[in-house]
Amino acid sequence: MNAFYCSVHEAEEPGKYKNKPTAVGGDAEQRRGVIVTCSYAARAKGVRTGMTVREALKTCPELILIKTDFKLYRSYSERFMAIARQYTPLVQQMSIDECYLDITGSGLFGTPVEIAQTIQRRIQSECALPCSIGIGPNKLLAKMASDMKKPNGLTILRIRDMPRLMWDKPCDVLFGVGKKTAEKLNRLQVKTISQLAAADAEFLRRHFGVMGQWLKDAANGRDYSPVNPEEEASKSIGHMTTLPADVTEKEEAARILLELSDRTGRRLRAQHLVTGTVQITIRKPDMTTIARSRTMEAVTQQTSDIYREALRLLERHWREGDPIRLLGVTLQNLSPAEETAIQLDLFDYEQQPRKDALEAAMDKLRDKFGEKAIHSAGLLPKSGKRVAKAPSEE
Repeated sequence: MNAFYCSVHEAEEPGKYKNKPTAVGGDAEQRRGVIVTCSYAARAKGVRTGMTVREALKTCPELILIKTDFKLYRSYSERFMAIARQYTPLVQQMSIDECYLDITGSGLFGTPVEIAQTIQRRIQSECALPCSIGIGPNKLLAKMASDMKKPNGLTILRIRDMPRLMWDKPCDVLFGVGKKTAEKLNRLQVKTISQLAAADAEFLRRHFGVMGQWLKDAANGRDYSPVNPEEEASKSIGHMTTLPADVTEKEEAARILLELSDRTGRRLRAQHLVTGTVQITIRKPDMTTIARSRTMEAVTQQTSDIYREALRLLERHWREGDPIRLLGVTLQNLSPAEETAIQLDLFDYEQQPRKDALEAAMDKLRDKFGEKAIHSAGLLPKSGKRVAKAPSEE
């Protein structure tokens, strides 16, 4: 999908956002934070993903900042994924806005180009969203083709096209080759994809281990990974928030951690998962960031357990008085709740059903009336005002 978050808002309110420079991310009210994505109209004026809001507004004063709405994005994601699945059951969703389709057995719907054109046309007409599609004999080439022409592009990239279209380019243009790998290749005098394609496989294995053979195959346009339609469980669930003002008091930091724990716990339960590890992220005003985690003795999906561990980590790794610019809570070591035995506390097991019922009731209220329908009392500071801004989603 092209500029997905911005495109979704444009589809929802075309009169307000269509063909205008928009950006999602940061804090629209406080005019701070980082741009998550921006429209093509904004990109034409120099706005880029990763810019601070302040930089983006300086570059494009007429930029319209939009608050993130992940519930809305997920609903549009489900709609376009449903369209894709009508042409093959072999759909591998890679993120909220991207998927692979294996159409080897989809000849009933036409040629690969005809299928791609139909999907692209339907997503535009039924969802009012632009998308770019790449066609190739494998996932690697299809992915690189999809990035060649945006927005609304449709590109074919075959193995025989690699020498003509790709070999003169630097190695980091190759999908899957990151900055550090490209720098190491450059030090080894492998500077272009052509040189990588011709490099000795043993030489690459010696310097890059098992990845060495993959690098040579990729440079030659070969990729043997299948499209896997099995949905993989989330590897982590997290929320973090950039604070309107630096936090230095423990009580205030604890309230923010409680809200973050509450939101991560809610998402954990919605996906019917349990967690074994809690991690917190602390970022200082100078952008120094630390992440610390702890694996619990027993898995959980209770907000109270998540918050307790997050608070322990904060107390252990942060000194009250040191300013905090950003706080985050991430849950790791996730597993399906129905497949995992949850160990009950020996002294508290009688209260567990009541705790589960309470959290289930709170979740239902929020599903029906929104996230602000109900809050833990601990989120209310002495002034009666909530401290933490709505966290962003990982």
